[in-house]
Amino acid sequence: MTQDTVINVPDLGDFPEVEIIEILVSPGDTVDLETPLLTLESDKASMDLPSPMAGNITELLVSVGDKVSAGTPVMTVSASSGSQSSPSAEPETPVAPAVTGTASSADIQTELLVLGSGPGGYTAAFRAADLGVETVLIEKDPTLGGVCLNVGCIPSKALLHAARVIEEASEMESAGIEFGRPQIHLEDLKNWKNDIVGRLTGGLAALAKKRSVRVIQGTGRFTSANRLTVDDGNHQTDIEFAQAIIAAGSEPTVIPGLPEDRRVMDSTGALSLDDVPERLLIIGGGIIGLEMATVYHGLGSRVTVVEMTDQLMPGTDSDLLRPLARRLKNQCENIFLGTRVSGVSAAADGLTARFEGADAPESDRFDRVLVAVGRRPNANLIGAEHAGVELDEHGFIPVDRQQRTNVEHIFAIGDIVGMPMLAHKATHEGKVAAEVAAGLPSAFDARVIPSVAYTDPEVAWVGLTESEAELQGVAYEKGVFPWAASGRALGLGRPEGLTKLLFDPETRRIIGAGIVGLNAGDLIAQACLAIEMQADAKDISLTVSPHPTLSETVAFAAEAFEGTITDLYLSPKK
Repeated sequence: MTQDTVINVPDLGDFPEVEIIEILVSPGDTVDLETPLLTLESDKASMDLPSPMAGNITELLVSVGDKVSAGTPVMTVSASSGSQSSPSAEPETPVAPAVTGTASSADIQTELLVLGSGPGGYTAAFRAADLGVETVLIEKDPTLGGVCLNVGCIPSKALLHAARVIEEASEMESAGIEFGRPQIHLEDLKNWKNDIVGRLTGGLAALAKKRSVRVIQGTGRFTSANRLTVDDGNHQTDIEFAQAIIAAGSEPTVIPGLPEDRRVMDSTGALSLDDVPERLLIIGGGIIGLEMATVYHGLGSRVTVVEMTDQLMPGTDSDLLRPLARRLKNQCENIFLGTRVSGVSAAADGLTARFEGADAPESDRFDRVLVAVGRRPNANLIGAEHAGVELDEHGFIPVDRQQRTNVEHIFAIGDIVGMPMLAHKATHEGKVAAEVAAGLPSAFDARVIPSVAYTDPEVAWVGLTESEAELQGVAYEKGVFPWAASGRALGLGRPEGLTKLLFDPETRRIIGAGIVGLNAGDLIAQACLAIEMQADAKDISLTVSPHPTLSETVAFAAEAFEGTITDLYLSPKK
């Protein structure tokens, strides 16, 4: 039996009355918990009204342009009598196929099992524990943190910083300051990098202990929908769980046919810094490949990059890519686009790579080869089929907005659920999964997820890019501020950057942003917040920014769009 529930406007805080600027559903539409229903706007901000329940829209009680306040009925929803009708209603206790404390042959019973301790996994485990859920965290490696903390994001950024310091010292020669050629003590550099990693992973272990999260080291594989076996190499532990969150991440994609030789590396091997090769071939001109090109060039290697497509970082806005490509062209020994490596032969004196491409030689010899052609999900390594968890044709685990898989009590987050494979996406998904597992009405509803290449210069973007807008036929207008007009950028000796904002021509709201230049990865956060809050150009341009800074280039780009900028001369808008 179904019943109609009236959805009212919730408490609006300081706003007694707001306008409905968009209705996002129609009668007959099916909605889930937290599905946006309509958009409200005040003189300060706009916000979506999420559905407090799952069901079908039966009637709209308001129209676009109506003014509403707290308690105003806006629509009715038909739902089963057991559906949750209010966000403040007492959450239902999740259906738990296994109950801690009951008779069982398992070695361990727990309310929640988290498989994988990367940024998404440890975030999920800690959030669940904070909500009072008994939690067991499984990690195959000796330390927590997953790929990101141990052999990915953190060590690579440490080495990128080291490379940047070397470059900055060299660049100051033109200002009359000469340091001389740096002496690189590789073992000390490795120890410095490892110390940074150790401080973070040790901190995670302390946080897990503080929260009473039980950590078990070993490789986990599902044996049923409620059981998982952990193998540490010596013995197996059988764990029975009521709910599970899969956060097993991804691994580097392997090119078949390459020799099994320690000189052929993936990103993990490159970050171990066994040596600094005289000549390094990087297969793959994506973000990981170019970050490693930046590191090894800084350390003294002669770097060749090979990319199959016709541009570096395929799909990246060409305006953002141009300053980076120009700098890399001067730093790298060779960059071959539209080229593939047809084979690699190993000999005592080096690795001979064979190329197929218009501008590439037939072959060349290198001391090491780094394979950086992407990553693939680990879903096929965890026994997902034994739990009944379905995979898609690409090996990812499909999930809904609450991070649920097709098995109701099993969630999945991070790289294993699909693109983009980013740690900051995984952490937000981890919180959602933990909160839903704890019975809270949570859902992943971020408008945008930023991407950053920590190259030199850095490249960052969020929301719609200009390339995507043109490809999709989306109407847009833009404001661009070149860093050649930034006093701060000039003082840093790095005026090649730019800040670009895209706006909806009708609403004048920001819909995308791209920044290339020093610390672009930090600066893009302003645009993330602006898009999330649905800010328009005036909101951004009238925000007072400190001067002289790189951060003010965001406001300057909005001023360029508005036609109010005084730091540049632009032809008046018609």
